[in-house]
Amino acid sequence: MLFYNIKGKITGLIICILFLLLFNFLSIVLGYTDISIQLAIDAFRNFNGTNEHIIIHDVRLPRALIATTVGASLGIAGALLQALTRNPLASPDILGFNAGASFAIVVALMLFSVTSLQVTTWIAFFGAAIAGVIVYFLGSIGRDGMTPIKMTLAGAAIAALFGSLTQGLLVMDESALDQVLFWMSGSVQGRKLELLLSVLPYLVIGIFIALFISNQINVLTMGEDVAKGLGQRTAFVKLVTGISIILLAGGSVAIAGPIGFIGIIVPHFVKSFVGNDYRWIIPYCGIVGGIFLLIADIGARYILMPQEVPVGIMTAIVGAPFFIYIARKGRKVA
Repeated sequence: MLFYNIKGKITGLIICILFLLLFNFLSIVLGYTDISIQLAIDAFRNFNGTNEHIIIHDVRLPRALIATTVGASLGIAGALLQALTRNPLASPDILGFNAGASFAIVVALMLFSVTSLQVTTWIAFFGAAIAGVIVYFLGSIGRDGMTPIKMTLAGAAIAALFGSLTQGLLVMDESALDQVLFWMSGSVQGRKLELLLSVLPYLVIGIFIALFISNQINVLTMGEDVAKGLGQRTAFVKLVTGISIILLAGGSVAIAGPIGFIGIIVPHFVKSFVGNDYRWIIPYCGIVGGIFLLIADIGARYILMPQEVPVGIMTAIVGAPFFIYIARKGRKVA
């Protein structure tokens, strides 16, 4: 563990925030269109309507802010899921939250021609909630109740089910493939600032809930019997935590599509240097999650330049080996 005391953790948090600001700035200046540092500064100080200034204002800045917000939301959602299920492999994508939200949005787009950002957001929340309820039910049935391995298997099955249903819909309507497939791979490219602003209030509520109940999560991770013995209303804590996860995972999918593995990688990385106190894990996961997705998005611009790789593919390239490592190591969430 790198940070042993509060002073060290606060210092680390400040350093992470500075890195977050740095990578936001790099996200603005790096890419196919060459933009100098001075040009980026001038675009904010003295906007003159040139192509470069328009790219910075209308493309690069929204992209950086969306990557930061989605990465932060998925990182926190992953930490909450791992605490709630006591499963080191839990994340919104592995347990089917992303797949449920994606399926609901594809149904709305293809079958009902829904175009309203507000309606799409609520549909994503609904899909994530349905997937979460099903996975929790399947993972809890049986004599031993909810166990990490049962939750993982249930989540994988539901994710595969919703994924298959989504692909089936796309096969039925090939005209919608171009519209949907790039979004399905997970991307922050081409997203408008209006889309982020329409979902941001729900994400902020989800993050606020996570921070507010962080101490209660510390108690819950000691075990349900211990938590009840200490007077905690565990059912209420689980319900509130579930609401936060649905807001964060559903909102992220509504903005950027299903981006995977951030919810697995970030909490484990954060715990390696701040320990198991969720009062620190949650804010760190938010900041580190934003940094991680910004780095992945910057890298996605250069692999096949001038073409861009969806950032969801980049996170999968890093996340898949990490998932295998954690699964083989069999770590337990404290």
